[in-house]
Amino acid sequence: MKLLKARLYEREQKKREEETAKLKGEYVQADFGTQIRSVTIHPYNIVKDHRTNYESSDTEGYLDGDVDPFIQAYLRLMANGVATGT
Repeated sequence: MKLLKARLYEREQKKREEETAKLKGEYVQADFGTQIRSVTIHPYNIVKDHRTNYESSDTEGYLDGDVDPFIQAYLRLMANGVATGT
C-alpha cells in the first residue's frame, strides 16, 4: 500500500510540474538585444515595441505608465494569429 501511495504521489507531482512548465513557457535569458521595448529621448522622442513594431512619440506618457497602446498593439497581433519570437 505504501508503494502504491508513493507512485501515485510521484505521478501527481510530475503532473503538477508539467503544468507549471507549460504555464511558465520557455526561459529566455535577459540579455542585451532581448528587450521588448526601447525608449529614445534624445535627439528625438520615440518608444518602439520590437515585438509588434508599434511606435509612439509620447515618451513622457509611456514613462508615466501609459502602456495601453502597446498592449492593444500586442493583442491585435496575437488576434491575427501572428507568432512572435518571444
